[in-house]
Amino acid sequence: MLADLIAGFSTMFQLYNMFLVIAGVAMGLVFGSIPGLTATMAVAICLPITFVMDPSSGMALLMGLYIGGVSGGLIPAILLKLPGTPSSISTTFDGYPMAQKGEAGKAFGFAIICSFLGGILSIFVLILISPPLAEFALKFGPIEYFAITIFALTLISSLSEGSIVKGMLSALLGMFLAMVGSAPIDAFPRFTFGMYQLDAGFSLLPALIGLFAVGEILIISEKKINPLAQKMNTKLKGIGVSIKDFISQGWNFLRSSLIGIGIGILPGIGGGTANIIAYATAKNQSKTPEKFGKGIADGVVASESSNNAAIGGALVPLMALGIPGDTVTAMLLGGLVIHGLQPGPIFFTQNTDIVYGIFAALIIANIAMLLFLIYGMRYFIRILSIPRHILLPIIIALCAVGAFAENNRVFDIWALLFFGILGYLLIKFKFPIAPVILGFILGPIAETNLRRGLQLTDESFWPFLTHPIAAVFWVIAIGSVVLKAWGNHKKKKSLGGV
Repeated sequence: MLADLIAGFSTMFQLYNMFLVIAGVAMGLVFGSIPGLTATMAVAICLPITFVMDPSSGMALLMGLYIGGVSGGLIPAILLKLPGTPSSISTTFDGYPMAQKGEAGKAFGFAIICSFLGGILSIFVLILISPPLAEFALKFGPIEYFAITIFALTLISSLSEGSIVKGMLSALLGMFLAMVGSAPIDAFPRFTFGMYQLDAGFSLLPALIGLFAVGEILIISEKKINPLAQKMNTKLKGIGVSIKDFISQGWNFLRSSLIGIGIGILPGIGGGTANIIAYATAKNQSKTPEKFGKGIADGVVASESSNNAAIGGALVPLMALGIPGDTVTAMLLGGLVIHGLQPGPIFFTQNTDIVYGIFAALIIANIAMLLFLIYGMRYFIRILSIPRHILLPIIIALCAVGAFAENNRVFDIWALLFFGILGYLLIKFKFPIAPVILGFILGPIAETNLRRGLQLTDESFWPFLTHPIAAVFWVIAIGSVVLKAWGNHKKKKSLGGV
């Protein structure tokens, strides 16, 4: 085993392969930082290039793209409130307010360090316990996935500022919008109003970018002055975060990373859900939850720790079972198959040099990502000094390009505009946007697994409540709702007594 480990690492540390990893990270960061050009797209575009490479070199490039693509989303999330990728949704909640308060450097410092350490932690988990973790993940069927999804939906109350009723209505709106198009299982068209473009439903990226970016741009454009460009301090010393600051976030980082790893291991859920769950958990566990959404480092740490930790988690079922954990690993599965490699239980014994080469590529990619972002951080921050009458049209153009590029459909640009106006109205009427996205992402997962589970149980719902793993998540979900309701009751009681 030691000889295989040395052979795999030595192959990846060859100059050519290291160059491919670093180049992949650089390209991935570009794709991740442009809204709509995700890590999935970066891997899909570069996958044909790997045809002429040997397996180790091909994996070197693809792993670099994966790490860079996920990490790059933090740049527009902090600076422009644009989630560059679905994995950086929650980074916008506190990263952008921190930038508005003149703390962009601090937000970047926490985001970069936590992205790096979260990724490294997940890689070590991938190396040490891939087979047993993947074997446990096999026990999750439709019933268990439905229970997990319902648990995740109970976090809506944590993401709702002000009225919980408005938060629930926002989530229901997101679930309704996700139901547009062909139904899961039987592909029956719903709410298409005779428009064939809606047969496939709304894509996530136009919805995501429209709600968070275009809606915010419409709100900003109402203001006649540009105080941000005048007051923002773009000078930065060091990496913006002291050792003491990071140590104070130690438990938040570890908890969020473990959430990312756990969610990443479960196929089909991915970093987009992991960062929202980690953020909501951090808010629930915080002694000052009222500061979340107003520019607190805890929110940035939770989001960026979990989304990069989900990378290693998503690779666990891919390498140990041949089951992709998210859309990017589905592309990576194709890359492995192209080179005659079949992921699964025997992958670790028959292709040890490739396995350890992948581990080495991930470590190199994380280090390269860290250096690229730290070096480029002081240049990224300067974006904040660009006058808004110049910056906003550029952002709108990038959003439109990103929306079109996902499926090469002009319809997605119209969808972007629709969700932008919707986001604008939600902000104006003080409805939270985060629950809309949570409902949009989790709604189809819940519906699909509910229908599959009912098919397995002859349309009986009782097994959904009695399966051991599902029952645990039901208890946690009910407990979290009861605790939240009790907390609100105590808060109202204390305010009433003042």
